[in-house]
Amino acid sequence: MTAAVNSVPRALQLAGTASAVLLLTLGCAGRAAPTPDIPVRIDPVQLPMAELPASDIPLPAARARLLRLVDSLTQDSLFRMAHWGVLIMDPEVGDTIVSINAGKLFMPASNQKIVTGAVAMELLGPDYNWRTPILLRGRTTRGTFRGDIVLQGSGDPSWSDAMRGGDAMSAFSPIADALAARGIRRVEGRIVAEGDAFPQSPYGYGWAFDDFDSGYSAGADELMLNENFFRVIVKAGKRVGDKVSARTIPAASYPTLRVTATTRARRDSMVRAGAAGDSLTVASDSVASALEITGTLPLGDSVVISRAYRQPNDAVRAALREALVARGVTFRSGRAAPANSNVDTLIVLESPPLRDVHTRLQKPSQNQIAEAVFKTIAREKTGVGSADSARAVIERQLALWGITTNEAAVRDGSGLSRHDYITPRAVVRLLTVMQSHPAFNVFYAGLPIAGVDGTIASRMRGTPAAGNLRAKTGFVDKARSLSGYVNTSDGHQLVFSVLCNNWVGPTREVERVQDAIGAYLASVRMEDLRVAMPR
Repeated sequence: MTAAVNSVPRALQLAGTASAVLLLTLGCAGRAAPTPDIPVRIDPVQLPMAELPASDIPLPAARARLLRLVDSLTQDSLFRMAHWGVLIMDPEVGDTIVSINAGKLFMPASNQKIVTGAVAMELLGPDYNWRTPILLRGRTTRGTFRGDIVLQGSGDPSWSDAMRGGDAMSAFSPIADALAARGIRRVEGRIVAEGDAFPQSPYGYGWAFDDFDSGYSAGADELMLNENFFRVIVKAGKRVGDKVSARTIPAASYPTLRVTATTRARRDSMVRAGAAGDSLTVASDSVASALEITGTLPLGDSVVISRAYRQPNDAVRAALREALVARGVTFRSGRAAPANSNVDTLIVLESPPLRDVHTRLQKPSQNQIAEAVFKTIAREKTGVGSADSARAVIERQLALWGITTNEAAVRDGSGLSRHDYITPRAVVRLLTVMQSHPAFNVFYAGLPIAGVDGTIASRMRGTPAAGNLRAKTGFVDKARSLSGYVNTSDGHQLVFSVLCNNWVGPTREVERVQDAIGAYLASVRMEDLRVAMPR
């Protein structure tokens, strides 16, 4: 009886004692004890396994110093309003070295490109390329083509200065070569864009509408010239009062420029700072697809302004015409080709492989390429290149990797959306999954290198992390991220994610924390970080 009572929890012991007292009382009164209608059953209770107290596990000095470093940096009074998430893992043994808010959601900014790049490697593969058919719809007679040159865009993001040796217009050279091979020297007709590879808006869900003229916030569509942004080069005239000169690149013919800006004397000698008209203004006339350049520019000065193409298809059509004219093709506008016209494939343009595009996506954190890849994943896997389809496909792939929708909210491919959220644990899980992926070398090579290139080219210089740490940054207002890989001094690879949201103050202070953590991890030996478990 005693053994039976001692084998159950204390609460049941007390209940049994009370019952015994009750039975004894009833027995003394000469009454029979009541028989219960339902037999008493006690389910087995699963007791917790014995755990070794944390205080009994010897903590290596290097690990203790790291914990103190992270704690002191993230708890600095500068960050009293901030939300920090830190997770540092030793993937070789599955050991969590540091964990702060690792299961909480953070706005990742461009760390979202880690998700996009990883899923693209899995579902598209590093050798994937975009194909853009160029069709002739009409008739050719004695060197003159009458009809439409048709571009069927697929979202090729490589028609850019960055990916074409500084000459985005060279992407159209194969079209000019193909026309020349057919003996076509004159075109009477139109250049048209057809198809809808990327339906819905070219902008992401939750993007800031007042950034749409900025190059970094250009939309992504099935036809894109120079990652959908251009530069306006404005130069002052030779004398005060002269009109400034302006031109656009890569296409000189698009958009149309309306210039009323003039040259003024230099501010330091003639003009009071802040006086009316004491600046240059570039504004879009979206109705007329034109730019208005007003204000003044100091004598001897020049300025380069980046702007987004508001109508990407129009930009590509204008650029193709300009490129063909430069190659000696004469153009004359004509009517649309009849519906029953012959259709012939002139050429199919192919992009460089995804492995090359991925590097351009990650190192400079190129938003439009990320969005093109995001929608291409959807188009290839569902037939519909929409953001909604991309979200569904990516969430499904993340789930296969053990990352649920509670840990990652996907709204776009670039991280410009303020509705993207992810946990440090999900980021580290994704980076760890990629370590064993067949395309890991491509994925890893695309990440920026501390002190060397990409968005961390100027960070961690002169530290052991330089030339070692590879990580993706992220920045939108009140969100700064750094996640990736770093090798310890004895050659073991750690995976980390350091995310910060909602700080008040200079962004550089957040970067200082991230850089200090990265430099420390690169400076220690793995054996000095690993906990020696007692035998």
